Amino acid sequence: MAYETRDTKNISRISEALLRWYDANARVLPWRVAPHLRKAGQKPDPYAVWLSEIMLQQTTVASVAPRFFRFLERWPDVAAMAAAEADDVLGEWAGLGYYARARNLHKCAGIVADEHGGKFPCTEDALKMLPGIGDYTAAAIAAIAFGQPAVVVDGNIERIVARLFAIDKPLPGAKALIKERAGAIWPQQRCGDFAQGLMDLGAGVCRPKAPKCSACPLAGHCAAHRLDLVEDFPVKPAKKPKPLRKGAVFALVNAKGEVLFERRPEKGLLGGMFCLPGSPWAEKVSESPAHAPATAKWRRVGEVTHIFTHFHLTLGVNIAKAPKGFRRGRKQQWIAPKLARVPTVMKKALDLALKDRGI
Repeated sequence: MAYETRDTKNISRISEALLRWYDANARVLPWRVAPHLRKAGQKPDPYAVWLSEIMLQQTTVASVAPRFFRFLERWPDVAAMAAAEADDVLGEWAGLGYYARARNLHKCAGIVADEHGGKFPCTEDALKMLPGIGDYTAAAIAAIAFGQPAVVVDGNIERIVARLFAIDKPLPGAKALIKERAGAIWPQQRCGDFAQGLMDLGAGVCRPKAPKCSACPLAGHCAAHRLDLVEDFPVKPAKKPKPLRKGAVFALVNAKGEVLFERRPEKGLLGGMFCLPGSPWAEKVSESPAHAPATAKWRRVGEVTHIFTHFHLTLGVNIAKAPKGFRRGRKQQWIAPKLARVPTVMKKALDLALKDRGI
């Protein structure tokens, strides 16, 4: 169920209170146009909004901010991004989460540059036709970059709305109701500022733990606050333990000190990235040399661990000298370790392999 706010007949008070708070408390973010500048006529750069929203998926603002500047330095606009090598974009993405987002980032830039004259479409429906842009991202770009009355619901906004209406249906089943209730309080003007205001409120005030209700501009409208049950919302299902997967990787080193990497299939985890050759990842896996790229004197040097969104991974790391006459495969490449732009988990394995080569 869900409770009504005290102003069911005049819910505009909620948006008005939130926008006043945002005008006074907006975070300074490199991709954002501050509310006073918006009022003065400055418009957001759709490219910056799009780039930030893709980077912020499953990543914190603190982690994204410095990386955002690096992306802008290398690719200051959508044309520059479209002209970049896909491997360069994938390499720059290391540490920011699923690489499928980086592949879609590059594909999207190419489509916008080639088919839309370098300009992002302004509507949710048109934006969702682009690679890597789903319901949330389309709404965020439409509202923030173009002022469209799109209802934006990220994790912070989800939490605020669930508390505001004391929605006791567990997630993820409550998502549709949460979006419906968010739409009921969404203003027709300053939609982008309203969305960003809710994001800021969730980040600094209506936090998951120890929310600062005394500083919240919406406390007087909040059903969860009135019931003194703020931390009980949103209702989440019981967490399932993350499974553990195992695998093995093999660092083959040639006479020049280069390491053999092979490109993973485009689809799947770490798709399209250069990685150390190795075994599949599974609950039980053999570190048999059958998974190695060559018959050589392999030495196991240890293991590395990495946490993905849905599972934990442990990789056994092996190293060997390339045998005489070895020829790399079509999807393999010798790369100097210092030049290797590889995913974080492979960087861990590479560093361990080369720490004490012993070969």
